[in-house]
Amino acid sequence: MVHPQALLDELQRAPGVPAFEHGSRVTTRGELRDLIGRLAAGLRAAGLGPGDGVGLATGVTPAGFAALVAVHVLGGRAVAVRPGLPEAQLRHILGDVAVLVTDGEPVAAGVPVLRMADLLGAYAEPVPQGRPGDVATVVFTSGSTGVPKGVAYSYRALTEGRVWRPPVPGSAHERLGAGFGRYLLFGTLASAVMVEQLGVCLLAGGTAVVPEGNPDFAQVLPGLRITAALTTVPRLNQLLDVLRTSDVDLSALRTLIVAGSPVPPHKLAEAAERIGPAMHHAYGQTETGMLTICRAGEGRGSVGKACDTVEIAERDGEIWVRTPSAFAGYWRDEAATAEVLRDGWVRTQDLGFVDGDGYLHLSGRARDVVIVNAVIHYTGPIERAMAACPDVDQAYVVAVPDERTGEAAHAFLVPAPGREPDLAEVRKAVAAELGEAAVPARFSFVGAVPVAPSGKPDKAALRASIVD
Repeated sequence: MVHPQALLDELQRAPGVPAFEHGSRVTTRGELRDLIGRLAAGLRAAGLGPGDGVGLATGVTPAGFAALVAVHVLGGRAVAVRPGLPEAQLRHILGDVAVLVTDGEPVAAGVPVLRMADLLGAYAEPVPQGRPGDVATVVFTSGSTGVPKGVAYSYRALTEGRVWRPPVPGSAHERLGAGFGRYLLFGTLASAVMVEQLGVCLLAGGTAVVPEGNPDFAQVLPGLRITAALTTVPRLNQLLDVLRTSDVDLSALRTLIVAGSPVPPHKLAEAAERIGPAMHHAYGQTETGMLTICRAGEGRGSVGKACDTVEIAERDGEIWVRTPSAFAGYWRDEAATAEVLRDGWVRTQDLGFVDGDGYLHLSGRARDVVIVNAVIHYTGPIERAMAACPDVDQAYVVAVPDERTGEAAHAFLVPAPGREPDLAEVRKAVAAELGEAAVPARFSFVGAVPVAPSGKPDKAALRASIVD
C-alpha cells in the first residue's frame, strides 16, 4: 500500500462524517473522496502522471486539499505555493513543474495554469500510482537564503511515517489524535506542519474547521468549539493577553500545540496555568515533521520526549534525529543535502541534549538564523542585501526575543565613511531581494563591530549590547 491509500480508506470508512467545516458549509468524507477522484481524473486527462511536477496555488479549502491528494494519487510531485511570494521566488519554485493549479486569479508563474473548476470532471476511482522512491511533495522554505530551498519528501516517507496512516492502538500518536475532534485549520496548505496536523485529524476521525480570515484565537477557539489547534509564540502571547483580563471558555479545548520558535519557560508556565492540560509544547523541523511533544510544565525546560518512530541522538553537542517521515533531501541540491542528511539521520543544526528521563533540551543553534513568526530566516543573505547599499559599510543581524513574533531580527549597521544610511532605503533593499518578511524589525548604528577570539564578528557581544 502506498500513500495516500490509508487516507482514502479512512474517508471511505465513514463517508457521512464531516471532513471539513467552513461556516455553514460542511464537506463530508465521502464528498472529499469524490473531489479527490474527480480532480485526479481531471489532472490525468490533462496529461499528468507519475513523476510530473504540479504547482498548487489554492486556498485553505476542501478542494485545495483534495487537489494536493489528487496529485499524490497520480504519483506526481506536489509543490504548494505560499501566497504573496515575490515573482523571482515564485518562478524559482515553479521552475520545473508541468502546470500550476489555481482556484483564484491566474498567477504569472511562467508555466501553464489550470483552473481547478475546469478539472472537476467525471469521477474515477482514485487508485494511488506513487512509487516509493519518487518525490511526492516539495515544501519550499522562506527563501531567506537568497532562493527558496525545496524540502523533498518521498512516497516512502509519507507511506511509512506516523501521520498518514491509522495510529497504532495505545500509541502516543493515537492519544494525541483523540483530541483532534475539531481541528482549527488556517493559514496556507503550503505549510508542512499545518498539513501534517490535518493528517492527524483526518486519520483520527476528526473534522478540520476553517475559520473566516485570520483567526483571533480568543474568539475562534470558543466560538467554533475547537478541540485542537496549532499556534505560534506570537499567537500564544496574544491569547494570554486576553486571558489575563477576560474569561474565555476553553472547556472544549483538548490540545493546543505551540511550536515554531523557542518559548520562554515562564511563558509556558503561565500558559499551563491559564489554559490547563490542553497546553502542549512541540519541536520539529520542515525536514522531519514533529519530533517531540509534551504538556506544558512537563519536563521543565525541555521541548518534550521523542514522538513515536523518532530516534534522537546527540553528537558533539548537536542534535541528530532519525524518523521514517524524514525528508529525502533538498530538491536538486546535493551539497545542501549532504550537509544535513547522513545514513538516514538528519542533522537538525540545533544544540542540546537528552536528559535521563528522555526529555530533549535545546541550548542553541549551529546555524545563524532568526525564526520570525515560525519562519526561518538566514541572517547571511539579509546582511548581504543591506551591505550592498552604498551608504552601508558592514551589516550584521542577530536574533532577539520578541513578544509579537517569537524572535525578531536586530540589524547592526556600520555606516560607510562620511555616509549616513537611510533606513527606508535599507529596508527597501532587503524587501526587494528577500521579501518583506526578511526585513529586520530593529536597527542600531555602530562605529565598529566587536571581534571574537576566532577573528569573526562577535554576534554574542552585539546581542549583549542591546538595551531594551
